[in-house]
Amino acid sequence: MKSYRKELWFNVKKRREFIHITPQVEECIRESGIKEGFVLVNAMHITASVFINDNESGLHHDYEKWLEGLAPHAPTSQYRHNVGEDNADAHLKRTVMGREVVVAITNGELDFGTWERIFYGEFDGRRKKRVLVKIIGE
Repeated sequence: MKSYRKELWFNVKKRREFIHITPQVEECIRESGIKEGFVLVNAMHITASVFINDNESGLHHDYEKWLEGLAPHAPTSQYRHNVGEDNADAHLKRTVMGREVVVAITNGELDFGTWERIFYGEFDGRRKKRVLVKIIGE
């Protein structure tokens, strides 16, 4: 069994952003040489998420609106966590969207459903952020 690890870095320019990272994960699989196994992709920040869904801008807009309705950023005084900070909403949004995904690798490729793609969701950006890609298999 082989193992591969790589960190993907992103310069997130906005407070909230969804970044399509499937191509970077596919490149990691090629670099690893692993043909059969699993890939774990997880956010290395407590205010960020990795999730799988359709790469469709309308859906991403709907996520933005839905998440802001569940945990609005303002007023920041509504959260006990926001003592010297303003990112309590980002922690809550990450909890809803999840921390990581695991995808099977078959014949050296992500074993996806038709429209499935991997995304990094950032909820407290405007700085460099990272994602861990860990692959195990043969």
